[in-house]
This record gives sequence, C-alpha cells and structure tokens, in this order.
Amino acid sequence: MTDRTAKVERTTTETDIKISLNLDGSGQAEVSTGIGFFDHMLNLWAKHGLFDLTVKAQGDLEVDGHHTVEDTGIVLGKALAQALGDKKGIKRYGTALVPMDEALAMVVVDISGRPFLQCDMNLTATKIGDYDGELTEEFLRALAVNAGLTIHVRLLSGKNAHHITEAVYKALGRALAEASRKDERITGVMSTKGVL
Repeated sequence: MTDRTAKVERTTTETDIKISLNLDGSGQAEVSTGIGFFDHMLNLWAKHGLFDLTVKAQGDLEVDGHHTVEDTGIVLGKALAQALGDKKGIKRYGTALVPMDEALAMVVVDISGRPFLQCDMNLTATKIGDYDGELTEEFLRALAVNAGLTIHVRLLSGKNAHHITEAVYKALGRALAEASRKDERITGVMSTKGVL
C-alpha cells in the first residue's frame, strides 16, 4: 500500500497549527489545542476513523475558541487532501450512523472534490466546557472546503449537547474511514469523469 500520510503547518496572527495524519493508522492520537472538549472530539475522530493523528495548535483563546477550531479544520482538511493524493482506488463514499445514549447522528461523506456542507444540528447557543457548540459546524465547513469533501450531517435524535457532538465526530471519523478506504477492484477513481 502506498504511503497515505501528510504533515501540514499553518501560522497566522491568530493561530499556529501543526498536524500530521496517517490515513492507514490504528487510531492513535496526540492532540493539544488548548480546548479540552475539542481535544476529546479530535481524539474520538481519530480513534473511530482508525487514523493516526497529531495536532499541536496554539490560538488566541483569550478571544474565544473560534479561530483555533476553524483553523484546525482548515489544516486538517489540507492534510486529508494531501494524504488522499490522487484518490485512485478509494471507495469515495462513506456513511455512518452513531448513537451516543439518546443522541443519534448520521454523517455521509463524498470525497468528491466539490466542497459542500449540509449540517442539520442546532447547537448555536450551547456551551460544552470551554467549547462553543456552534463551532462544530465551523470545523466541519473548514474541513469540507479544504479537503474537497461533500459532508451531510443529520441529527436524528438527541438532547444532550455533549452526546450530540460526540456522536457527530465519531460518525465523521467512521464515514471518512469508509470513504477513504481503498478497494482493489476500483481502477483509477470512482467517477465516470475520470477525476475527483
């Protein structure tokens, strides 16, 4: 199997982020963003996607967590695109339904080269530890745009913000693991256009 890894760094006046990613890992993660709940979510994402992930992020947390979370999504998206390479042989589509107690989230991913996010979950006024609930959508949008993904997120049930968010991140990891998996029966890319 070819090496499907990436290392990406991005520094702005608001954040300094370094990410390494191995798509064919075992779910090992070392994450430090300064936002405890976000660290937990990225660890879950890696574990359930079987990705090896290292994230070192420093951001202007004295303002709030927005820049750190969004910029981490940007850098992770770029790393994902780099690790996918020419996308030859990947399954392209992935779907996951994940329960977390009363919450049930569905995430569907298309590694299409066409960035799009449809996010049906309402956590706009919710605080989970030091993490603003609305940042989940910001992270997903940044990831979709920079990795060239179509992502649909649908909350089928749920009341507890922690449970809802955890179900979404786990489902995202599982859906991406399926979509990025190689299938020896696929010649070239999974598109009649010949490109993704």
